[in-house]
Amino acid sequence: MSQTEKNLHILEAVRSGKISPADALAQLNADSPGQTGFADLGFARIDLDRKRRCGHAEVIFGQGKTPEWIIGGARRLHESQQSCLVTRVPEEAVAKICQALPQGEYDQTGRTFWLKAPSTQPVPKGRVLVLTAGTSDLPVAHEARNTALALGTTCKMVADVGVAGLHRLLALGEDLAEADAIVVVAGMDGALPSVVGGLVSCPVFAVPTSIGYGAAFGGVAALLTMLNACSAGVAVVNIDAGFKGGYLAAMVALRTAQAS
Repeated sequence: MSQTEKNLHILEAVRSGKISPADALAQLNADSPGQTGFADLGFARIDLDRKRRCGHAEVIFGQGKTPEWIIGGARRLHESQQSCLVTRVPEEAVAKICQALPQGEYDQTGRTFWLKAPSTQPVPKGRVLVLTAGTSDLPVAHEARNTALALGTTCKMVADVGVAGLHRLLALGEDLAEADAIVVVAGMDGALPSVVGGLVSCPVFAVPTSIGYGAAFGGVAALLTMLNACSAGVAVVNIDAGFKGGYLAAMVALRTAQAS
């Protein structure tokens, strides 16, 4: 029985005189996230209080989880009137998740599943720009974009503007100038974030990817390049961590929108 069904059952019991209002209140409080801040599902303790503390609901990291665990966690967040983003959705779990939660949106490239809150979605605020050095970086960029969208920002993604053809980046002058925060996703030499950082006045979140030949060392070469970026406005997240780049950029963009 879902939490909503439980609450309706309790209210019906009050109306029929089976339990007193005081007993009903005690039962409702026992199930309320405000008492513990989480919902104990047995296999996980879903943080129902995170949106109040941090501004956005808990995001489920799908890697290593069964379809049932993902569905259970997402459903519980949805029942508490919150949205739910799942990242790194296992390929073998996609069909079951989409069947159980048909109102959600699955992005095959980014491996994300987004179940929007039941209530009306607020108007997006803040502007995030996601750039990729190459087309091979798109899976990580999709994760970053989908995260920024789930947090409530507007987000534009432009692919394949790496330093091997710098004119492609320079053609984005208006987009670069209008962004509140930029996510730059790059593998191989990882040079693009430093270049972007030298062109803009907003924070740049660099996401190294594991794309590249042998000496790229699975993204370590790009990571080290980004950590040593000459441009002062560049911060770096983990290899292939599109979620983290998108999340941080969205936090900045939302705060910027609130202040303006």
